[in-house]
Amino acid sequence: MPTPNDASFSRIRPFDPKRTCLLLIDTQNYVWNSRVAENIPYFDSEIRETVLPNLRRLLTSFRAAGAEVMYTVMENLTDDGRDRSLDYKLSQFFIAKGSWDAKVLDQLTPGKDDIVLPKTSSGVFNSTNIEYLLRNIGIDTLVVTGFLTDQCVDHTVRDAADRGFYPVCVADACATHTEKRNKNALSAFAGYCRTMSTDTLIDAIEAGA
Repeated sequence: MPTPNDASFSRIRPFDPKRTCLLLIDTQNYVWNSRVAENIPYFDSEIRETVLPNLRRLLTSFRAAGAEVMYTVMENLTDDGRDRSLDYKLSQFFIAKGSWDAKVLDQLTPGKDDIVLPKTSSGVFNSTNIEYLLRNIGIDTLVVTGFLTDQCVDHTVRDAADRGFYPVCVADACATHTEKRNKNALSAFAGYCRTMSTDTLIDAIEAGA
């Protein structure tokens, strides 16, 4: 393993598909639907024109390369939602178990062997066994995408870095409710991850570089 004094000790490193996981955070009906589209037109436009096409391209590329794909969705584990974090209760996030709101968007349907993790807090590392799963599979690089850039994406990037993974954020495969919030978030957590575009990442995954 490289040490901090080694030239190879860097966030910029080759991609090994067998050790890389594409994580789609909260790409679900609760987050983006006709009501949200009407109330937050910027967010709707970003998802339709940029994020969804890029996520679909990433899914195709990662699956072709044999890399792992995982999803998280906000979803209660109990009928009354008593398992939710205090923050989710205070924020009145109630996504019923097995509901349409908890379902991954049809445009990004999970494969039959993809892992979908229900979570009840902003941080997937706090309210799921994702770290255990990633370690078991042999993943060391976590590619983070999805919603919202300044909330659950931000939380995941920072937690992944603290837990000894190499996080990569795909800037044009994430979105939040305003352009300012999105730019501020990407800038705020840039020190914890490698930030890439969809095009650059796909080239790197295909080249193993």
